[in-house]
Amino acid sequence: MSDFNPSRNEDEYFLLQDQELIKAQRAKLDAERQAAERRKHFMKCPKCGADLKETELKQVKVDICPDCKGLWLDAGELELIGKVKESAMAGFLRDLLKGLPGS
Repeated sequence: MSDFNPSRNEDEYFLLQDQELIKAQRAKLDAERQAAERRKHFMKCPKCGADLKETELKQVKVDICPDCKGLWLDAGELELIGKVKESAMAGFLRDLLKGLPGS
């Protein structure tokens, strides 16, 4: 029978290895939790939580909530609306309002 006693350096080495593995696993789990949380809120109305319905009106996609009738724009969509010719603005707004549920 051999009396093998690991050296202090070996103990420290394996302790550091374990700490690095735990740190990496924790970071992976945190990233997975964050991704799951984002998926849970994707295309949900920020006001009431219902599923948003994407509707295209005059080449501008808007997100409409069928429950609270909220209208949500993604980044850049407001600028697209501003670029609609003034003569077409009334028609765009009419179509936008006509597309809302309950109108």
